[in-house]
Amino acid sequence: MEHQPVLFTPFKIGGLTLVNRITMTPAYLGYANSDGTVSDLLLTHYGTMARSGAALIVVENTGINSSALGSPFMLRADDDRYMEGLTELAKVIHAEGALAFIQLNHAGRYAFMPERVAPSAVPIGNVVPKEMTMQDIDETILSFTKAAVRVQRAGFDGVELHGGTGYLLAQFVSPRTNKRTDSYGGDLEKRARFPLEVVDAVIAKVAKDFPVGYRFLASECLPDGLILDEAIPFAEDLAKRGISYLSVMVGTHESFSLEPYFSMDKTEGFMAGYAEIVKRVLPETPVITAGRIQSPEVAEAILQTEKADLIGLARVLFADPLWPKKAQGLIKDPIIHCNPSCSLCMKRIMARKPAVCSQWDKSFREAFLKKIGESSDN
Repeated sequence: MEHQPVLFTPFKIGGLTLVNRITMTPAYLGYANSDGTVSDLLLTHYGTMARSGAALIVVENTGINSSALGSPFMLRADDDRYMEGLTELAKVIHAEGALAFIQLNHAGRYAFMPERVAPSAVPIGNVVPKEMTMQDIDETILSFTKAAVRVQRAGFDGVELHGGTGYLLAQFVSPRTNKRTDSYGGDLEKRARFPLEVVDAVIAKVAKDFPVGYRFLASECLPDGLILDEAIPFAEDLAKRGISYLSVMVGTHESFSLEPYFSMDKTEGFMAGYAEIVKRVLPETPVITAGRIQSPEVAEAILQTEKADLIGLARVLFADPLWPKKAQGLIKDPIIHCNPSCSLCMKRIMARKPAVCSQWDKSFREAFLKKIGESSDN
């Protein structure tokens, strides 16, 4: 009898059973309407992603209040007026047989508006964010909890708190961006207080069987930033809180164009080593790893060696939505790989345009651009 690859075996997160070990990790694409509501473009995209064969689809970062937005085209969950679209989005994913989670985020100093809040007044470009007051902190915790309850009501199966990429939760943990001298700044225990309070508050407000995951920053890859030695104790604190999984990543917007991240990013499975360290420390906590995992063989090796429990695909699945079915042998065509030297999707996002992949079939790409009112992808 032929041995079944671990990649296509079931896995449990809380009371949910994933039919395989493939997840779609969140990737912001700029597909939402300009008012933060769910667009037809977004519904089509997530329907395609859910149809891919991935067991779990984690919808891209979704804003929890008006100061949290990293882009004017970011999804929102901070008011009941967003419920109709979010409910339809969950239904579209479920209709294709996948589980649906959604990622909640506060951009902090990376927000797109000039008036930004952050743990400390550490400049970002020419903008100096406002240091959060105790009232700001309390209101932000409440915003996370209200958004989590709202997306649960909308029909999602779970929620992920975005503690990666250098956004607000990570900004509090980082010694680089948290210069506070009160009970939310100083040593690691104090810097970790705010994100742990967010986790506690969300878990307390959602249903007991509603998983709460965490996008976990293992290293900022910056000389004065968060390093693995401090990230690990924070991971242990998250596990003690009953977090449903840790989706391990490295790097922030400020390190993406710098070494060592710039070179690491071109290496297949480059985040798996960090995930492995987290997994060794927390063997009972489900761990997701991502990082340009292009081939089923690399994904299988990661699982076989127990570096992680689940494989996260973002750009890879964007480049080829048939990756899971091709990996399983259900479709015989070769996998279309994300091009490591290409940054078209990121360039467009930075220009506040909807993301497009250079690896898409030319006719499909042209049809997509025509649909959004563009004649070329330059």
